[in-house]
Amino acid sequence: MSFPSDLSAESVCYLNGTFQPLSQCRVSVLDRGFIFGDGVYEVIPAYGRRVFQVDAHLARLARSLNAVEMTNPCSKEDWLALVQEVLARNAEDDQCIYIQVTRGVARRDHAFPRGVEPTVFMMSFPFPHIPADKRASGVACITAPDLRWRNGHIKSTALLGNVLARQLSAEIGAAETILIRDGWLTEASASNVWVVRNGRLCAPLRDHDKLEGIRVSLLEELASEVGINMEFRPIAEWELRCAEEIMLTSATKEVISVTTLDGKNVSEGRPGPVSQSLYAAYQDAKKRIGPDNCAGQHADPLKKRYRPKNA
Repeated sequence: MSFPSDLSAESVCYLNGTFQPLSQCRVSVLDRGFIFGDGVYEVIPAYGRRVFQVDAHLARLARSLNAVEMTNPCSKEDWLALVQEVLARNAEDDQCIYIQVTRGVARRDHAFPRGVEPTVFMMSFPFPHIPADKRASGVACITAPDLRWRNGHIKSTALLGNVLARQLSAEIGAAETILIRDGWLTEASASNVWVVRNGRLCAPLRDHDKLEGIRVSLLEELASEVGINMEFRPIAEWELRCAEEIMLTSATKEVISVTTLDGKNVSEGRPGPVSQSLYAAYQDAKKRIGPDNCAGQHADPLKKRYRPKNA
């Protein structure tokens, strides 16, 4: 097995009860995650080995599992212990923890199998910090029709629609593809999208067409803290195209300004005051991560091996 240069084969991951080098991980080709994309996932950022917004991430994981009729294989406490263990076993201080749960290994049949144990996988990768010069200048995006399925609220591993959308922007060196459905903004291929109109921060309605990013609720709190008026409402494509500011949020992008859309400047073509204020507030929020979210709390990490509660 070969590994991309940005993914270390020596990193330690978790798979169905054991911690092991990523290079040694093996999953059956009959796993329903491989055959059908029948699984869900979550990505949790950690700064200085302290996980950020972990309760919200685990709550969304639970919602996704419930939406696809899968029993949550771990209690919240066991998820937290696993996350901390994977953080502690890997070298970087700033990491992203990737969690994936599939329905498990079964004979290929579209209907849900009975009595099958889920596959639980967790790995870490270095946090992909955006260079300061790119943050200062903002990023370019393009738009495309949103052709994905209508259960966007599920953080499913079946991401082909998102992959195809993201490839459109990757091919021309843009940062993201912003998706439009029937003339209305939904989200981007791997980000939530925000617009500023008349000095007010606007976000699309929370519904099944889009994934509610963890940063959505966080930005709602941060906007209140810094005195920015905010509203959730349908956002027409024309409003996107004449917005005073556009920004993207995600676990890895944090908050970043879109300064070019489909080859045209957004307003003056540089990050605006709302996005700059929210990015600064986001950095302050990271400094408030509590000590309970710090890795390395287990004196003997080999003493206990975690298994799904129904395994």
